[in-house]
Amino acid sequence: MKVLLATQKPFAAKAVSGIREILEAAGHELVLFEKYAEQSELVAAVADAEALIIRSDKVTAEVIAAATKLKIVVRAGAGYDNVDLEAATKAGVVVMNTPGQNSNAVAELAIAMMIFMCRNQFTPATGTEIEGRTIGIQAFGNVGRLVGAKAKALGMNVKAIDPFLTAEQIAAGGAEPVTDLKELYAGCDFVSVHIPATPQTIGSIGYELITSMPKGAVLVNTARKEVIDEAGLEKALEERPDLKYVTDVMPDNYAVLQEKFGLRVFATPKKMGAQTAEANVNAGLAAARQIAAFFATGERKFQVNK
Repeated sequence: MKVLLATQKPFAAKAVSGIREILEAAGHELVLFEKYAEQSELVAAVADAEALIIRSDKVTAEVIAAATKLKIVVRAGAGYDNVDLEAATKAGVVVMNTPGQNSNAVAELAIAMMIFMCRNQFTPATGTEIEGRTIGIQAFGNVGRLVGAKAKALGMNVKAIDPFLTAEQIAAGGAEPVTDLKELYAGCDFVSVHIPATPQTIGSIGYELITSMPKGAVLVNTARKEVIDEAGLEKALEERPDLKYVTDVMPDNYAVLQEKFGLRVFATPKKMGAQTAEANVNAGLAAARQIAAFFATGERKFQVNK
């Protein structure tokens, strides 16, 4: 089978070498397609691909239609909103992600961002400490649990909410369960967001939730840009000069936020959550193993378009 590794943002050489070794040992051919500039180039490249490994690359309905031999797409990472699941399902293409492979990298970044904002982005002004304060974790999956464990190790109190987990499951993961989202925001000095971008969550975090946070609170978003109501965020920051926002998914109105609020707002130049050598390798190798297993035995454990 021809496996196309299509990445505008290439994997590390070590990851590519490992991916190739796994796939070739299973009898498949790996073709690299890296650093392409236009979406049309991806559309052309998938014409004879039977499997596709991507990172943040957009697998649109047009890509699916052009890939007439395609049987499986694996997103090397947890999020998969860059893949048109409806188009893939209609075409009989299996879509998978690689949950957990980037989790530690994202969790470490979330904690680092909290400290960065508490210390006024490392400027000379007097900052604050996080020990003894309370963090609320919105979505208590792989990343959320790791954030909670690291926060607790730093002496923080940890609360969490997750509509897909019971209170007992959240408690077993080391956090105090909260069932009401407004209660989470109102009762935490920090809220770390780990929800996917879905029709139910897009724009769901806005003025009302943000302004309910305690004095001096920090909202941390290492999830998706789309889950934040950016107009509501701007209004909240205008009315509450004590609040701060930090993210590794740059808002569309970031220039305005920076001009208005200075050190109270920070966004990384690009999404940084999975940008570690370890996560890069882990996610790539997981994607290769899942493709090999799919063609060998039909394994679909991490399929997301069921």
